[in-house]
Amino acid sequence: MKLVSQFNDFLKDTVNLNQSRFDQLESSIDAVQRYLLNADWKPKIIRYAAHGSWAHKTIIRPIDGASFDADLLVYIDHVEDWEPKQYINTLHEAFRASATYAGKVIKSSHCVTIEYAGERKIDIAPCIKDRRFTDEYEVCNRNSNEFEPSRPGDYTDWLIAKNTSSSKNNLRKVTRLLKYLRDIKTTFTCPSFLLTTMLGERILANDGSRLEFSDVPSALKEIVGRLDDWLQANYYLPEVHNPVLWSEIQSRCWDQAKYSNFRNVINRYRDWIDEAYDEEDKDESIAKWRRVFGDEFAKAEAVEKAARVSPVAIAALESLASSWSDMVSAVKAIGRSALPENFTKLPHMERPKWRNANSAPINVRIKTYRAESERSIRQAEVQSLTPLRPGIWLEFNALSLAGLPFPRDYSVKWRITNTDAAAYAAKCMRGQFYSSETHGVRREYLEYHGVHMVEAYVIKRSDESVVGRSDIFYVVID
Repeated sequence: MKLVSQFNDFLKDTVNLNQSRFDQLESSIDAVQRYLLNADWKPKIIRYAAHGSWAHKTIIRPIDGASFDADLLVYIDHVEDWEPKQYINTLHEAFRASATYAGKVIKSSHCVTIEYAGERKIDIAPCIKDRRFTDEYEVCNRNSNEFEPSRPGDYTDWLIAKNTSSSKNNLRKVTRLLKYLRDIKTTFTCPSFLLTTMLGERILANDGSRLEFSDVPSALKEIVGRLDDWLQANYYLPEVHNPVLWSEIQSRCWDQAKYSNFRNVINRYRDWIDEAYDEEDKDESIAKWRRVFGDEFAKAEAVEKAARVSPVAIAALESLASSWSDMVSAVKAIGRSALPENFTKLPHMERPKWRNANSAPINVRIKTYRAESERSIRQAEVQSLTPLRPGIWLEFNALSLAGLPFPRDYSVKWRITNTDAAAYAAKCMRGQFYSSETHGVRREYLEYHGVHMVEAYVIKRSDESVVGRSDIFYVVID
């Protein structure tokens, strides 16, 4: 399903740079500009201009407390007899002379950077106009002491035109989503300028009139599909040129290994996006979109559904509903049949990321024992759906049909899922995959009233494929 409103909320609440940070950035940039205009820096300043993701409006909220950055260009006249490195070095010295910036400024190859206590960074790059020819723009490489041609304004204009062709700011929104995916999953590396160019090049002049660009999820599916088609047609690292400065090959920041990984990962994400988009069941579609973008996508909707399983289950039992107070009491009375439809496919449950092995699946069973503490000797065996008191531990063992542990060339991942109101109140709904603590064994503490689920997935280490999965073991906590 498209889930248009969920995508809009995800962008607004999670992906886009929030207004307070944006206001801080604007205030800091204004202060930097005022300071530099009055500082003892020899070049004559013509004007300032936003650059990079700030200018392109593709800047995203930082992940896990990381800093976010903005690029500021300082257009200047050439200083006679100055070498390229002098522009960076003297700009650095000008900021170091300020009590405000002295402890915040560092220099790099093409710019100086003002760092604000890990919260945000401003990269300030000199851009020289008309040093040799009219309408020529150059940036300074301090490391090689060379002037390098640049067309930053033309690139921004090119990207604005591409975004206009995509209609409804779809190119900007898809770019933000893929930058978020890169940062949250860390499964591929791609500098923002290169990713932005590759995505912009996928946009055609008439896309605004196409149904594929009528909303964000449709545009995401189409653009990622086009990107994957281009990547699959290029096994070896292609040259990606700056579209407004052909001599600049942006893909030089990559090597074949990084490119191949990007190519493979985008192909996998394309499959997941297509599956989520084409899924007709809303809950399953939410779960599949969460496989792409993580637990923050439609988080409230997914988790709240799992929190309401008891009243839904009781209502579904119709004439018998008044006999039980919640799902636990119903399960104690009539067993598995008390669980509601799609209980095992709740949207907050993480969907497997591994592909299925080509061979026939092997049988996996879970054998479970009670334990009084995390490290104590295991005690009696416990069966699925057995009512248990909170405050004890269960040890789960993933075994073959013959009752033996799997060989060491297999790993076992456990999907642990909590449901119902008590776990929701404690903000502990879980639903993710966890590693075994020892080979094929995991212990869990029983805490929240409700019916919870444990599953074992056996993964072949050599190719990260699923060779088998267990039936669900239901943990009923009274």
